[in-house]
Amino acid sequence: MPATPMPVAPIGATDCHMHIYGPPDRYPVAPTNPSPVPFASDLVAYRKVQARLGLSRMVVVQPAAYGTDNRCTLDAVAALGPQAARAVVAVTPETPMEELHRLHAAGARGARAVMLRGGILPWDRLGALAAHVAPLGWHVQLQFDGGELPMREALIRNLACPVVIDHIGRFHAPVTPEAPAVRVLLRLLESRRAWVKASSPYGVSRRGPPEYADVAAIARAVIAAVPERVVWGSNWPHPNAPEPKPDEAALLGLLAAWTPSEATRQAILVENPARLYDF
Repeated sequence: MPATPMPVAPIGATDCHMHIYGPPDRYPVAPTNPSPVPFASDLVAYRKVQARLGLSRMVVVQPAAYGTDNRCTLDAVAALGPQAARAVVAVTPETPMEELHRLHAAGARGARAVMLRGGILPWDRLGALAAHVAPLGWHVQLQFDGGELPMREALIRNLACPVVIDHIGRFHAPVTPEAPAVRVLLRLLESRRAWVKASSPYGVSRRGPPEYADVAAIARAVIAAVPERVVWGSNWPHPNAPEPKPDEAALLGLLAAWTPSEATRQAILVENPARLYDF
């Protein structure tokens, strides 16, 4: 089924996963950066995407390029304003609590943990990170190969704070909705310990555009089972995706194809993000 054109986005529609990059003389790239940086992907460029899609709110996610230097992300949130933006930042278990409170006041509501190349935190320190940010009501945003879910389920379930799992689970090896790893994802969502982002279907799809049918099947299964634990993100400016980059309107249209009703789309785009990100 091809992407369904999304009608005008509802008031409060939220892009829950996008990145902002700035000039390198102001925001130097971290030594741990794993890939080329799209320096032209600044807030001016993103506002055009926001206007075209009719989005009201956004969550600026700290890109791997900047390590734990959250200045570019927080500067974007400040420019967008407290009614329109939140941040997911990169911190460690050693980040002083005073700094966490400063980040919270600046709009941060989550700590990013990337368990892939360029990440700054290993699995054995994830529990400490979750315990460190839990008193602020934050979550841990986790990106990894979803094929590892069976071996990571107990750890994720027992973290001190909720977990937001990126990119429809990001299953690197092809899987179906009946696969054991997908069943683990569904169990975590049903336990109310986790959320999932309906984002970046192109990242691991073997079937490709415009439908990304293999990943779309998982997205539909997740949305049908636990729609109240799903949020949507554009993943703009699509770091690591080859040219031509995906069209954000088409990606938003995929959500219409994956969801059975307007009420479900309203929940995913507006109501769920408002709860998760404290809008």
